[in-house]
Amino acid sequence: MHTADITADTWIIHCDGTALPNPGRIGIGAVLVAPDGVRHTLSQATDAYGCNNEAEARALIAALHAARALGASSLHIRCDSSILVEQLGAVAVAPIARLAHVFAEARLLLSYFAQIELRWVPHRRNLEADALARGALGLAARPQAKQRAKKRR
Repeated sequence: MHTADITADTWIIHCDGTALPNPGRIGIGAVLVAPDGVRHTLSQATDAYGCNNEAEARALIAALHAARALGASSLHIRCDSSILVEQLGAVAVAPIARLAHVFAEARLLLSYFAQIELRWVPHRRNLEADALARGALGLAARPQAKQRAKKRR
């Protein structure tokens, strides 16, 4: 995986997934911000049934498909799943066998981009993607997301 500096052609992606209950139905959400500031959102309930870690990986996979379709080549990806970042990072970690297929798909998609930076962020910095993932399952945004939205008005 190539580390990317923010350049004029860098896209910023925030992604999140949720499984309810855990394990349960999977909802995914992502916000893709183009270099010119145009925002694209993704909110989808999937047919998949799995755990939160799988939901996080599926959200990244969907965001990567969307980024490719939009012509992105340089990505800064932010997610609040430390497991996802560890599994896809440059430093080898013990694989999670039951999720190996999902992480392998994500790795393959990441290889299609010229520049990638995948970074963990605290949940409070990923609220919009979280709200999109929860909304896909018909769930309300978490209270902290509602409070932040009010502050922005």
